[in-house]
Amino acid sequence: MTSKGKPSPRSAVKPLSDAQVELLGKRHHLVDPTQYLPTGPRKVNTAEIEAQNPKGTKRLLDAVSMVLRAHSKVYAWGLEHVPETGPFITAATHVTMYDVFIPMDALFHMGRRPRYMAKAEMAHWPIIGKWFQLVGMQPVPRRSGKAVEIEKESIDILTSGRPLTVWPEGTLSRDPLKWPMSLKDGVGIIALESSRRLGYQIPLYCAVTWGAASINHWWPWPRKNVVMCYDDVLDYGDLLKGSDSWGVEPPMELVTELTTRIRERMETIMAEIRGEQPPAEGYWDFRTMSRKPRRKG
Repeated sequence: MTSKGKPSPRSAVKPLSDAQVELLGKRHHLVDPTQYLPTGPRKVNTAEIEAQNPKGTKRLLDAVSMVLRAHSKVYAWGLEHVPETGPFITAATHVTMYDVFIPMDALFHMGRRPRYMAKAEMAHWPIIGKWFQLVGMQPVPRRSGKAVEIEKESIDILTSGRPLTVWPEGTLSRDPLKWPMSLKDGVGIIALESSRRLGYQIPLYCAVTWGAASINHWWPWPRKNVVMCYDDVLDYGDLLKGSDSWGVEPPMELVTELTTRIRERMETIMAEIRGEQPPAEGYWDFRTMSRKPRRKG
């Protein structure tokens, strides 16, 4: 079953220009995330790599990297923030299906092997679906009424010491201008509850990708620019105060606050990458399929 609405066409946005990439390169150190250890020598998580089908993962990683390089010119900054050990959460934007592969490819090349949440239909894709399952896909059966089970599995992944990648919009952004839209509550519940159980704030990073929305995958040449920012850790320690007194789940007002912070940060980063401001009327709300005003302050 598909999600409501329909993503806007490639014609809705302009390609990311060489001039804008050059400007970003003056502000940040851009690297190629499709290469191994793009930020330089670091300690790779050997135990994590060996535990996640290393041969199958390498084949998939090499194949994905080859396709990404053939279809686009990929750049990233901030990958030095990726922890070498321990659990962490990556909350990634989902403007196009490319946004699934860029952070996955980058994190794998940084020597980590996160589990990642993806729609269950992907597990049934020919050939690549089996690969996805082998390298850590956590299937999400959308509209199944199993949100609690999905959250529980995600929390178990993090509390076992493994990293997790989520696309908290839940589907491709329905914003006609392809900005991050409203987020599902799950990312807030997962981050807060996992942190409560472990007794410390699990690092949470926003990964924002832009540039792929204008790619024609039937004829991608000349290659378009695609840029990802792997942001600094998002602080939500204040929301964990008094967590010992929570009930079965974190209070919904705290969940909403965290998801709002993530969406706002995603929007800010995307504005820098695109070199333009998001719509003044507000962000796109998936529930109403219309714009809602941003909160003040």
